[in-house]
Amino acid sequence: MAEIVLQDIEKYFGDNYVIRKLNLTIAHKEFVVLLGPSGCGKTTTLRAIAGLETVDTGDIRIDGKAVQDLRAADRDIAFVFQLFALYPHLTAYDNIAFPLRATRESKAEVETKVRQVAKALKIEHLLKQRPSALSGGDMQRVAIGRALVRRPKAMLMDEPIGALDAKLREDMRSELKRLHIENDSTTVYVTHDQVEAMSLADRIAIMNDGVLQQVGTPTEVYRYPANLFVAQFIGSPVMNILPATVRGEGPRSELVVGEGAAAFDFPGDLPRRLAGKQHQSLTVGVRPEGVIVFTEEAPGTIPVEAHIIEPLGAYDIVDFQIGGQLLRARTTSGMVKRIGETVWARLDEAQTHFFDTGSGDSLEIRLGEGHGAHQA
Repeated sequence: MAEIVLQDIEKYFGDNYVIRKLNLTIAHKEFVVLLGPSGCGKTTTLRAIAGLETVDTGDIRIDGKAVQDLRAADRDIAFVFQLFALYPHLTAYDNIAFPLRATRESKAEVETKVRQVAKALKIEHLLKQRPSALSGGDMQRVAIGRALVRRPKAMLMDEPIGALDAKLREDMRSELKRLHIENDSTTVYVTHDQVEAMSLADRIAIMNDGVLQQVGTPTEVYRYPANLFVAQFIGSPVMNILPATVRGEGPRSELVVGEGAAAFDFPGDLPRRLAGKQHQSLTVGVRPEGVIVFTEEAPGTIPVEAHIIEPLGAYDIVDFQIGGQLLRARTTSGMVKRIGETVWARLDEAQTHFFDTGSGDSLEIRLGEGHGAHQA
């Protein structure tokens, strides 16, 4: 398979600066997901690797060989599109066999390779069907089979399951991960769906406005976001983001959020640690599971009033009004019984992130270990 290196890649469409000095290395056999909102440059980056778009500056290397000036056909890369792109007049078998016949492989080799890939994709029983007789999930399997059948150096996928319904997307996520492992392939996958990215990727490359924001494992980008954009793009529900100040000295300090109506108990060395970081003003971020909720008053908690309750079966998402802001928490199912109910909350210091409000960058302050699950 292949190592893919992107070095100082830039791309313009007229005056639109689409990719901005992008540097990324995708290791041999790695599954990397390019994640970001629509228009961030992720699909253009994928198409540049494939040779479907030219780059204005920078190098693209596959296994150490510069390919930015090579045609797509000469890069030994397979591309899977969102909308299947199957030949409607050909059967599933003939669609999969098409790239092999284009390179004049023997009939016996074509038969063997098509049967092998059909077995891996569990579509052997569909080989005689034309695309019009197939479901969306089956058509995507055929499209993936056509890409896999010639054993390319790398697989590039542009939102390949975005057009499927929720259940099919879930099934196809498992299939894609299994195929990646079984084929020892290098895979680059584009999506705007962070659930797909978290479940599929070895590493996630998060982009916004043509700029690479952060690269890391799903755990790294979730637990240690590099900036406010990553913090709010990764995670569902999104991270709570609140303006804050810190006050106090001694063994404990206070983290004051919103308009000053709420002060959470925090470690006493927090003011000193913040003083050592260059920042203009402070923004804190905490994920809903980092808001620890109690039904009775407990040390270090403050009273909060339920504003909205979203029952989601295994757990609830509850919005609390605090300091003129909404603070969203993930609680056990049925823990908060009604809107307007008062409960008590604190912030898990291990899951509280500190950002420079001006730049949006993380101040990289890591506090103590987490305290476990929500209390009843």
